[in-house]
Amino acid sequence: MDVFDELLRGVRGRGAVFGRSVLCAPWLLRFTDGAYLTLCLPLRGAGWIVPEGGEPLRVEVGEAAIVRGPAPFVFTDDPVDGTRPGRAGGVREVRWGQVRDAGAPPDRGPEFDCPTVLLAATYDVQAQVPQRLLRALPPALVVPDEEDCAPLRDYLEAQIGGGRPGDQIVLDRLLDWMLVCTLRDWFDRPEADPPGWYGALGDEVAGPALRAMHEDPAYPWTTAELASRAGVSRTTLAKRFTELVGDGPVAYLTEWRMTLAADLLTRPELTVAAVARRVGYADAFGFSAAFKRLRGRSPSAFRQEASAVDTVEAAAPVG
Repeated sequence: MDVFDELLRGVRGRGAVFGRSVLCAPWLLRFTDGAYLTLCLPLRGAGWIVPEGGEPLRVEVGEAAIVRGPAPFVFTDDPVDGTRPGRAGGVREVRWGQVRDAGAPPDRGPEFDCPTVLLAATYDVQAQVPQRLLRALPPALVVPDEEDCAPLRDYLEAQIGGGRPGDQIVLDRLLDWMLVCTLRDWFDRPEADPPGWYGALGDEVAGPALRAMHEDPAYPWTTAELASRAGVSRTTLAKRFTELVGDGPVAYLTEWRMTLAADLLTRPELTVAAVARRVGYADAFGFSAAFKRLRGRSPSAFRQEASAVDTVEAAAPVG
């Protein structure tokens, strides 16, 4: 399995589409969802992403922007005057999938020929596995479309508000695809700063060991066996792996197992012992000790906290 695929497999939008905002200057959308990630796609025209306390970033048709939360940010036509309180045109708050007007007229339709159309979706990433990669993102980023996605953008715009059965799930999956493609293109860019282990995947010494651990984390790997995967000595592997990743192979494997375990513990049908076996521990006692050492609390306590968060989120009002 490709490691990038594995890390982002659990990133899914569920009813996260804000809809199409048709914007005529002066305009400002303030995103206050506190989402883990927000994907912004101009379907027409251009605007400025202004993260809280950050530098403005211009995003145009043919580009995609990703903003990492939970801090609010704005999308505006004017990066200098656009964030000034009391600005003409007012501020529209975007929260829980709704646009709330604050002294501004409602979105006007295409018949008004407004120059900018924005599509946005949020992702509340709770899983620990994708967070290993997503934590390396800057507060906001813009990535040009390396391929011609104009037909997809046209299709996305046409689908919003179509009223056909299954529209929401179709939009969610298309936006998932756009998000993953944007992230992949970002981490390939020279200005990206991915974690050391991500870059080490392409190394001829550390890469085979990393891929082996990701492919079968429950296997009782030793440094000698991992070194044999790369065709080097244990000393060579340990030295090169630590240089690139920051930890030795055994320490990395333990951390990776605990990351997987954290997500498995959110599944109530799995006992702690079952989770332990899935990540390579013969008994729950050894697993619990390792989990508490790395995570600061026992598996049972972690599970209770995760369940409490899910309960609060499920009860939160929409709108």
